[in-house]
Amino acid sequence: MTDRPDTPRSRRERPAKPALTREGIIAAAVAILRAEGLGKVTMRRLAQELDTGPASLYVYVRNTAELHAAVLDELLGTVRPAPAGGDWRERLERVLTAYTAMLFEHPTLARSALTARPSGPHYLNLIETLLTLLDEGGVPPAQAAWGVDLLLQHATATAAEHVEEASEEDWDALRRTLAGVADRTHPRIAALGGTLLAGAPEERLSWAFRALIAGIERTAVPDRPQGDTT
Repeated sequence: MTDRPDTPRSRRERPAKPALTREGIIAAAVAILRAEGLGKVTMRRLAQELDTGPASLYVYVRNTAELHAAVLDELLGTVRPAPAGGDWRERLERVLTAYTAMLFEHPTLARSALTARPSGPHYLNLIETLLTLLDEGGVPPAQAAWGVDLLLQHATATAAEHVEEASEEDWDALRRTLAGVADRTHPRIAALGGTLLAGAPEERLSWAFRALIAGIERTAVPDRPQGDTT
């Protein structure tokens, strides 16, 4: 006599579940992100995917914010350093553009990254790459250190804006508003209305990185004792 389909199976008959590891948890979280979006990357959903209880995950990941930061760090492994040779500014821009492009694929993750930054090996590799390129260009160390933060903030915020990207109707309304501005009341807007919205997104992103890099090269940080973070 065969068992009925709904007959519970003995635990001894079930295949053993693989042991939980932080690496396995993060890999499962990345898979959920790619398939369902960041909103579904929760401890409860992850526990369901791994056939365990949410409490078991807290041994490896403290909270959802740390989980999202770890997911971002894992994706940073896809950002490749620029090839050696050539102008250091162009290579720096290529790395930053690749970082931004990765975040464009997951804009909700970019918004999370504005408040919960990763601290894993891939993030450290990215920081080291940026600092190395700035050093190659002769940027003073303190300016490079502060500059890296500024460059990544801009890239992350640019990608985060696309969580709820404006519709074409919204852009058309803004264009009409700028075109209708009176020269008497807003002369500079009237003169530059077309330029304010000109340029493809990739052109504006490239210009922004070049402007920031130029400013980092030339702008000294305030003098302070070594190690002073106040």
